[in-house]
Amino acid sequence: MKFEAILFDCDGVLVDSEPITNGVLRDMLNEAGWAISHQECMDYFIGRTVRSATARIEAETGRPLTDAWMALFYERRNIALNERLLAIDHIHPAIERVHAHHGGRIACASGADRFKVEMQLVKVGLMPYFEGRIFSGHEVPQTKPAPDVYLAAAAALQANPARCAVVEDSAIGVTAGVAAGATVLGYDPLGDGATLRAAGAQHVFRSMADLPGLLGC
Repeated sequence: MKFEAILFDCDGVLVDSEPITNGVLRDMLNEAGWAISHQECMDYFIGRTVRSATARIEAETGRPLTDAWMALFYERRNIALNERLLAIDHIHPAIERVHAHHGGRIACASGADRFKVEMQLVKVGLMPYFEGRIFSGHEVPQTKPAPDVYLAAAAALQANPARCAVVEDSAIGVTAGVAAGATVLGYDPLGDGATLRAAGAQHVFRSMADLPGLLGC
């Protein structure tokens, strides 16, 4: 299929942020009384917003999830990302090729808050490819696994969602892309792709160096 637009998740696809963000979250949950390990935190929260897990967090910590706690989390998260964030391996040449081949018809559609997405893209030098085409799950009626953020990105690019490719790294994100009607490519650099395939990914790959070829660039 010749795709009309390519829609990218951000965390874990463009930037290697998830170990950093979830490390901060794990520390704060531990401090609040939930003895969750780093791996357990990664497994549970990747692809999921903190606020969407309010009931679980409150049950595990025995205290309410307050705006003040969330503000402190965002502050500590942003400091850690500014200090340590790196781009996903091979993503710069891959994005350059995909952007050129599709005439700039690419977008970043993330479940994260806009400030985080934009900060990260600036930090790793990818903002020139996505500026003006960034969509946050915080700004649509429902975030992933609902398809809203991908539908919003496709609409802004005047593309038929069924003729878009979505690049995702989590089962929740794959579910969102499938629900939007897109062809989903699952990025799983360390695993066998089974979880992403089970969620509906039509292709699974392990290196961003392979992405342009998968997209026909």
